[in-house]
Amino acid sequence: MADTDWKEGAKHKVYNIINPLINALVKMGITPNMITLLGLFLNIASTVVLVAGAEFGIRDNHKYIGYAGLIILIAGLMDMIDGRLARVSNTESNYGALFDSVIDRYSEMVMFLGICYYLVAYDYFLSSLFAFVAMIGSVMVSYTRARAEGLGVDCSVGIMQRPERILIIGISAIACGLLSGYIGGDYKVDVDFLPFPLVETISIFTFPIFILAIMANVTAVRRLLHAKNEMNGK
Repeated sequence: MADTDWKEGAKHKVYNIINPLINALVKMGITPNMITLLGLFLNIASTVVLVAGAEFGIRDNHKYIGYAGLIILIAGLMDMIDGRLARVSNTESNYGALFDSVIDRYSEMVMFLGICYYLVAYDYFLSSLFAFVAMIGSVMVSYTRARAEGLGVDCSVGIMQRPERILIIGISAIACGLLSGYIGGDYKVDVDFLPFPLVETISIFTFPIFILAIMANVTAVRRLLHAKNEMNGK
């Protein structure tokens, strides 16, 4: 309950900040679906940035990760704006909710495509594997809730919902891009018995993804078990 209260409190604070923008969008005739599509295009842009970094950047310069992280956070803000805009403009609909959910899934998978491409291109194989696992967990967190609610069960339990995932990826990416300029993109701590560095500069970005990969899948399983208990009347 405390966790939910904290999230609701944070959400209302953000709403208070963006309400003037929401009102301006209503007056301009901007629809929630337009904002949802803008979020998708921004995530595509973040992937383009990461692909460009993989193709034209250098391994020890993580500025492209930082740029992509900033775009990802802005794209995540669109996810808050479209829902708020729908409520303020009284344009909420079942199709709008479906459209938002579907486009959000595309947005998230496109984002992970860029992350995986970048990591594979620079031979961060293990990190790319965890990024892929994080993508699987992210999709399953959303799918488990949607499927359970389609069967009449409220399944919004657990952490690592979409806002948390976007914040973790966006903030860690920006931190990696910024700190890379201070500690050096080639910083690493080697351990004799490991075939790869224990810690390196890009770990600022990849270690949170590792945590996300675990916790997102844990959340999906937790929701599955919660739905089972609800359906069994426990």
